[in-house]
Amino acid sequence: MSCLLCENAGGLVVWSNDLCRVVLPDEPDFPGFARVIAQDHVQELTDLSDVNRERLMAVVWQVERVVRDVMQPDKVNLASLGNVVAHVHWHVVARFANDSHFPDSIWSPAKREPAALELQLWQERAKRLPEALSLHLESLAL
Repeated sequence: MSCLLCENAGGLVVWSNDLCRVVLPDEPDFPGFARVIAQDHVQELTDLSDVNRERLMAVVWQVERVVRDVMQPDKVNLASLGNVVAHVHWHVVARFANDSHFPDSIWSPAKREPAALELQLWQERAKRLPEALSLHLESLAL
């Protein structure tokens, strides 16, 4: 069976270990979007051992922390759906009150065009994410 996240990195890999990788997908309309992807093909969180499930969630929480620090969003959305790609992965998405979809999910229809200056500010902040994520995650014992 073919799996997109087994066959592709899923974005720019900024950190990885034996359990998972943290990537920044090419989502220019949503600066501050990161994914935490299980290295092995597992469909559900309960397919992981208790220890590895805790390790994975520790990475998700640390990614959220860095996204909050760097992006200064109004909200962070965490999502693990897997309906399209049945491979354990988490979306960590910086959300802004004036982004194109707020307050709805990023997968909902757009409500507005974000102001160009705001989008540019968010994109500038997002340029710091690769290094910030890498440095922060490398310093943890995960």
